Amino acid sequence: MDSPQIFWLQLLLSCVVCAVAGAWWVWPSLTKLPRNSALIPLLFVQVFRYLGMTLLVPGMVDPKLPRELLFSTAYGDLLAAALALSAIIALRSNWRAGVVLAWVFSIWGFADLLNALRSVLQVNLPSYSLGPVWFIYTFYAPMVIASHLMIFGILVKSKSWNKS
Repeated sequence: MDSPQIFWLQLLLSCVVCAVAGAWWVWPSLTKLPRNSALIPLLFVQVFRYLGMTLLVPGMVDPKLPRELLFSTAYGDLLAAALALSAIIALRSNWRAGVVLAWVFSIWGFADLLNALRSVLQVNLPSYSLGPVWFIYTFYAPMVIASHLMIFGILVKSKSWNKS
């Protein structure tokens, strides 16, 4: 197997593992919690998206990667992390804006993920040297995706979600 094949295999397997863990353990536990309490741990997964700034550290990734891709991914993730942290603070404080901030984060964060996926495919990212960033894409990104899907599930069901 070459590097791109290994990358896609690892990404696929991590997505499967996250989906199974989410369906079997995480989601059933969250459904027993009030909405705000259920959203907070899922948002905490997203707070670590500041790790995307690693793309801008000299020597961490292939210098031949397009700079605009690196900047948009790094700063998009940084903004997503800040929005997630803001939503956590608001939800934990029971501010009315908490759910609104969770929606703002979710829309921005998911759009940023889709943009990153487009970039990964457009430049054939796994064909470049990624250094430790490899693990962000193949291990952390699937957790981010699973977390996003569960956040959307809670927000969409917000009216009927456990209020106690």
